[in-house]
Amino acid sequence: MTYQEKLSAIRSQMKADNVQAYIIPSADPHISEYLPDHYKCIPFASGFTGSAGTLVITHDFAGLWTDFRYFEQAAEELENSGFELVKQKIQHAPEYIQWLGTQLEKGAIVASNEKLVSILLGDLLTQQFALKGLILADKDYLSPIWENRPALPAEKAYLIDEKHIGQAVASKLDAVKAELRNKGAHYHLISSLDDMAWLFNIRGNDVSYNPVVLSFALIGQDQATIFIHPDKLNEAETASLLASGVQVKPYETIETALAAIPENSSIFIDPKRNCFAFSKQLPASVKLIKDTNPSTSLKAIKNETELANTRIAMNKDGVAITRFLKWLSENIGKIKITELSAAAQLRKFRAAQDGFVGDSFNTISAYAAHGALPHYGPTPESDVEVKAQGLFLVDSGGQYNYGTTDITRTIPMGNNTGEEKTDYTLVLKGMIDGCKSRFPKGTCGYQIDAITRKPLWDYAINYGHGTGHGVGYFLNVHEGPQVFNPTATPVPIELGMITSIEPGVYRPGKHGVRIENLVNTITDVSNEFNEFYAFESLTIAPISTEIVKTELLEQGQIDWLNSYNALVYERLSPMLEEEEAKWLKTYTKPIYK
Repeated sequence: MTYQEKLSAIRSQMKADNVQAYIIPSADPHISEYLPDHYKCIPFASGFTGSAGTLVITHDFAGLWTDFRYFEQAAEELENSGFELVKQKIQHAPEYIQWLGTQLEKGAIVASNEKLVSILLGDLLTQQFALKGLILADKDYLSPIWENRPALPAEKAYLIDEKHIGQAVASKLDAVKAELRNKGAHYHLISSLDDMAWLFNIRGNDVSYNPVVLSFALIGQDQATIFIHPDKLNEAETASLLASGVQVKPYETIETALAAIPENSSIFIDPKRNCFAFSKQLPASVKLIKDTNPSTSLKAIKNETELANTRIAMNKDGVAITRFLKWLSENIGKIKITELSAAAQLRKFRAAQDGFVGDSFNTISAYAAHGALPHYGPTPESDVEVKAQGLFLVDSGGQYNYGTTDITRTIPMGNNTGEEKTDYTLVLKGMIDGCKSRFPKGTCGYQIDAITRKPLWDYAINYGHGTGHGVGYFLNVHEGPQVFNPTATPVPIELGMITSIEPGVYRPGKHGVRIENLVNTITDVSNEFNEFYAFESLTIAPISTEIVKTELLEQGQIDWLNSYNALVYERLSPMLEEEEAKWLKTYTKPIYK
């Protein structure tokens, strides 16, 4: 079926059910960011492959609501699909709700598959539609028309030994149960796959880039149950979980278990990370306590084992990055290098490192004007040659069985313009200010965001994405609850949190610049004013100084840059071949005003 034929088939079902609008979110029953092929509904229906968006279909209009990161990509991918691009003004905001309220008459039915809608979104839709006299219905219009739909992944899962992760399952469960008691909850439902992976020390291969396994958990004070396909764990692993107070049941029986929760009990449930359909499976008398999963905050604070192993992963990753930069500098102009071939070469360097499992996200290998697309991913159709001029932005990361990495370097390829040099220096200036911040205990991410943006604001420059996100331990490269962005999210930056710092400048049709390091929150000084924290640079990979305009940097920023590059050489040179170490020595030489 073509996309227009699929759209017609959806509308036929809508008309048969007297449904006036149909919403297709980018989600699965676990409300995941990265989806198994079985739940890639938006690509199936429209051809759009970005990771953020919502399709809305009425009888006479079909649109994709997405944010600025995907405007150009969406315009290309939606051509001749029957869907139009609707440009969101605010990232992640469900602006289509207001639009539907202006398009539909009172009494109209709006449908969606409620297994793909979070409780938070479901509640919002219900409330907002009620104000307009609209009715929300649960319908699945994709399954009947999805021929040869990919099956749910069936690869094996595995347990990580406590000595490699620093905390036993039983200990983690005790911490979660203590929070349940504080909230007055009898039960706790977990659907989010990274929370599942952390809590039960389990990893898998069910989702691209994230080492997670499709599963749910229902936790009570006396018993915890994992709902997972029975073939994913062997007898020894099942017995190990049982010894930790965890029984294993089939994946598809979660809804039956929810329906069997005792009347008049209470359940702790994260409205952002559980599906709306499951909340309706509960008996009517069960009280919902809606709050963030306790495990979300617990796993964000890395223990000493996790931090020590992450430092090892960063060193290994730094070796791969160094070899990539050396290879690029020595081969550009001599052999044909494209965005895709460069990304493949970088992956080869990573794959040569012990413990490498795979990429932590789709590599952003963006040359020249493609660098202005913050989430650009090269395809055979868009792939261009990287030449010995301009800027080459590479945002990439690795999953190692002892840590997760995420790094961006913008590489000067030669003959750079004054504008490119200024933009590069200002982004570097912002990244340095973010990384060298000293801040009092209790500081939140939006404050670090402002510190990082200030050098760009001084030149009336801004960027549309956040400054930083949390990163997991051999887990999701995007992890909460902390985030460095302009939103006043009241989550303090805690000791042991790993977060990215990645400011950028994007000039459409010209170039993009982004430089990113991961940092760990550490103690700094304590005095009569407060306890102050700082950041430890976890990312260990060289930063090019070739086109830096030193006159735009303060001496403290130059000192930080020289110290950082010296640290990179100190850490990585013993792991490199002699010729590689010699090259790195030159690449990381200090700069002066």
